[in-house]
Amino acid sequence: MRLPCDLQSAAAALLLFTSPALARRIPDDVIEGDNLDDRDTPVRQVAIIGAGAAGSSAAYHLRRYAAQYNVNVNITIFEKTDHIGGRTLTINPYDDPSLRLELGASIFIEKNYILNQSVEEFGLRKKDPDVGSDPKMGIWDGENFVFEIDTSSSWISQLWHIVWKYGIRTPKRTNDLVQETVSKFLRMYEEPYFPFKSLTQRAYDLDLAPATGATGEEFLKANNIYGAYVHDIVQASTRVNYATNIGRLHGLDTMVAMAPAGATAVQGGNWQIFQKMVERSGATIMLNTSVSSISFAKTGSEDTTSARYRLRAIHSSSQEDTSYPVEFDNVILANPYQFSDINIADGVLETHIDEIPYVRLHVTIFTSPFRYSSGFFGLENSKALPGTVLTTLGKTDNATSGVAGAGSAGFFSISMLRKLVNPKTQKEEYAYKIFSPEKVTPEFLSRLFGVKVPETFIAEPNDQSSAEVSPISWYYPHVFYSYPKAEPRVTFQDPIVGAGFYYTSGMESFISTMETNALMGKNVARLIVDDMRGVESGGVQSHDGSLAPGQQLKMTCDRAGRGAGKGGVRKAGEVPKTRPTELPEMPLVDL
Repeated sequence: MRLPCDLQSAAAALLLFTSPALARRIPDDVIEGDNLDDRDTPVRQVAIIGAGAAGSSAAYHLRRYAAQYNVNVNITIFEKTDHIGGRTLTINPYDDPSLRLELGASIFIEKNYILNQSVEEFGLRKKDPDVGSDPKMGIWDGENFVFEIDTSSSWISQLWHIVWKYGIRTPKRTNDLVQETVSKFLRMYEEPYFPFKSLTQRAYDLDLAPATGATGEEFLKANNIYGAYVHDIVQASTRVNYATNIGRLHGLDTMVAMAPAGATAVQGGNWQIFQKMVERSGATIMLNTSVSSISFAKTGSEDTTSARYRLRAIHSSSQEDTSYPVEFDNVILANPYQFSDINIADGVLETHIDEIPYVRLHVTIFTSPFRYSSGFFGLENSKALPGTVLTTLGKTDNATSGVAGAGSAGFFSISMLRKLVNPKTQKEEYAYKIFSPEKVTPEFLSRLFGVKVPETFIAEPNDQSSAEVSPISWYYPHVFYSYPKAEPRVTFQDPIVGAGFYYTSGMESFISTMETNALMGKNVARLIVDDMRGVESGGVQSHDGSLAPGQQLKMTCDRAGRGAGKGGVRKAGEVPKTRPTELPEMPLVDL
């Protein structure tokens, strides 16, 4: 899933015109009328590997659908870390538990229906994202600020500022294209497009393949959108949201990066959404437990249509690889397979799971009594510096310039999150957050603030006199494999990869957000319950609508990316010309 940026709410104003026990049982708090104990139906044992957005959503919606359709499920979640929520993480500045800042997935927007409905149902409190300590925002190309705006000014003033700089046509065309594209995607929540067994087919059904099959730059040009607005505004948005330039990122993610309306967060941390989902699911949660292998259970039958699975797992406290005592009818792998270190036995997977490259993003949060140095940005007056700095490519840069395409700027964004009181000095300081392709160094911070930052980042008490002030008072670096390198592609990993075996991370190459991962978890939950009911669902809807909803159509295209180059990624100059159902039979492509 993407790492939604704290800066988006500020950017929204700019875009106004573009508008030791192994397990613990969590109390079973399910829908009223869910009388599982009274049912005279078999129990479906479901294992979910990963308690991030997709896994938590799968558990929650599996319980809801089971209650709705009067079927019986027993859910076990295996999570290798000590927390629920995956990349939704909060940290405590100054190691003070009363203070929290979002480290990972930081915001969601008003069109994120699953997250917003969950917040309301669970009684969680929303808050504005942490971007309020300085309303000024600028876009820097490594040499000059190409755009600046005061987001605290009136909307008329901000609108006029944008129109004066870029004109009216390009911002309006961009906004129209964003709204049109997002509207197409939102149909995936509804019948006949939900649920789905083929994400590739849904991309064609909803006419989203032209967006995923081209770079953001190509997709915009095809819709007569180009020029300084694209270079400055659109590219700054893709860099802060996906750490990728528009010449590399596919068009659908580019549109998502430009849709920040109604940015919000949960007070105390977004991870609480997924914690509550797991609680409501009634699942057995195995924290600090890594699944080491998945194989067919020894049933004495080679028939995989009624396969049961045996999982082996390692708990961090013992490091012993043991067989879990329950056999499972279904397995949901709810995190990227390539990072799971799971040995899957031969024959279990009927479809190869695509290994895709992920962005390695350095997220650094720290506190300082200092503001940025004007000299770092080539300015004379530090008072003119914006608190939020997004970046774009310089005049001589291209989409791959610098480390990971960061170009002359060298980083993707710096934001002044908010002011905090240092509990040691009782003085007010600034909390900062940096997105960068490389580790932030003391040398970089010394240039950024115009003061010497020690090699240890935080000066020891005996390293400074009583008159000196430490330039960095608290420091927290973290590395995320935050989202895929979403290059153009026209095929995507299917959610069904074996008999009763489901995979959710194919969604990340399509759109990587908390919401879309939650949607894929919900989709898989519905497919499992429909299978229990003996109902065919998730069928292919033809592009012209000639097939009835739910009607099954044998896909003649390769699930793993046939006809689009390795990994389903479109080759340079290649465009999708036919729908997947029209492609000829070909051998599976090993990705």
